[in-house]
Amino acid sequence: MNDEIHDPVNSPSHYCKGDQGIECIDAIDAAISDLGGIEGHYTGSALAYLWRWKAKGEGGAQDLKKARWYLDRLIERVESR
Repeated sequence: MNDEIHDPVNSPSHYCKGDQGIECIDAIDAAISDLGGIEGHYTGSALAYLWRWKAKGEGGAQDLKKARWYLDRLIERVESR
């Protein structure tokens, strides 16, 4: 019997990876720790979509496209400096 409780709000299965159960939010926190504002937002959002694309239905292409959407905005911002 599985003792784990399914919690789609606090710990959705598609946001947990690996044998250690790395949570997406923890990976994002580490990745954007030196970023601020909109750059942190774009980076974190792209990472969230990349993190879960394979776990989503329909092949995950929609999540990959959304990650690209955020990456394109981040690239535009960086290039405009």
